[in-house]
Order: sequence, then C-alpha cells, then structure tokens
Amino acid sequence: TEDAEELGWQERALCAQTDPESFFPEKGGSTREAKRVCLSCDVRTECLEYALAHDERFGIWGGLSERERRRFKKEAG
Repeated sequence: TEDAEELGWQERALCAQTDPESFFPEKGGSTREAKRVCLSCDVRTECLEYALAHDERFGIWGGLSERERRRFKKEAG
C-alpha cells in the first residue's frame, strides 16, 4: 500500500534498533542520546519531514525536539 511505502524509511531508521525511551524522554529529561543517534541516521530527513507533515507533538524526530520543530516550521513560513 501507499502507506507502507511512505513509511518504509522507518525500517531503515537507526532509532528502530535502539531504546525508544530515549526518543520520548520525560519532561525535563535529556534528549542528547536520541539526537546523537539521529545525526548519523540515513533517513533523518524523511523522519523530520514525516514529523512536520503529521504535526508530531512528542519525541525526537529527525534530530529535533517538538519545540525545535515548532520553531523550524515558524521560520520556514
């Protein structure tokens, strides 16, 4: 299906091989580990595009926190 193809990048994402807890830290928790994983991930761009298109409100997506994604969208216009 189109959805399966659209989400195929998730199977190649480095976060799929790591602890998901680090990508959804408690309020005030560190995002450093998740962002470090994102930096070397081949599908970082697809991940960020997905989060922006689907207005993801929680977690680290494409190396950005929810606050950083809001700022990114605002600056992008």
